[in-house]
Amino acid sequence: MTVFLTGKRNGYTPKQCGRTLTVRELIDVLEGFDDDAKVYLNNDNGYSYGSIVESDLTDESEEDDDDSN
Repeated sequence: MTVFLTGKRNGYTPKQCGRTLTVRELIDVLEGFDDDAKVYLNNDNGYSYGSIVESDLTDESEEDDDDSN
């Protein structure tokens, strides 16, 4: 089984993106999939794909977002 996360381009900063899943909500959703399923990013309606590894995840506070650009 393969799980695809389809990316959306909602804005130029996180604050412009609207509602998004919390970590808990994402965990709850993923619990419905096989533990060994591969997870990929689906970009541009399947034109390109990407992998996800642990080092791709970052923990940044919202106060660090710079809206001045």
